[in-house]
Amino acid sequence: MPVTFRNVDATPADDVRTWPYEALVTVIDRGLVEDWRPVFVEIRRSPWGSVARRVEKYLSYREPDGVSALFALAIEHARKAVEKADRDEVAARVRDAVATSGLTKAEFAKRIGTSASRLSTYLTGQVTPSAAMLVRIQRTAETVRAMSSS
Repeated sequence: MPVTFRNVDATPADDVRTWPYEALVTVIDRGLVEDWRPVFVEIRRSPWGSVARRVEKYLSYREPDGVSALFALAIEHARKAVEKADRDEVAARVRDAVATSGLTKAEFAKRIGTSASRLSTYLTGQVTPSAAMLVRIQRTAETVRAMSSS
């Protein structure tokens, strides 16, 4: 039987983002796997969003058990997945900048003020460049492209 909310102005059918804190607590404490599904979906969608933060808050003082561990793992895995996707996107932007510049990797590295080996770590996503370095990479690619088309 699905979980029901008492004394809150929400139902399990409502968007989980609109549930009051007490509804999240009810689902975590008394719900079953199917009841948890919308919470897990929202955590995956927005791992640092309000639902994930409220779940974290509750887990910080809830008696640790398997359910607590499951929700904590869901948050951790969702955050790692987003961080990996972000690193992959940055690496793709760096690869695109190098490719569109028409320079060799060694020449490009010299122009941005780093070594070829460090540039290689950016290209593979092993290391994420600083925001300033990413701006420099993109600016260098644009400058070289503009110079070669004139």
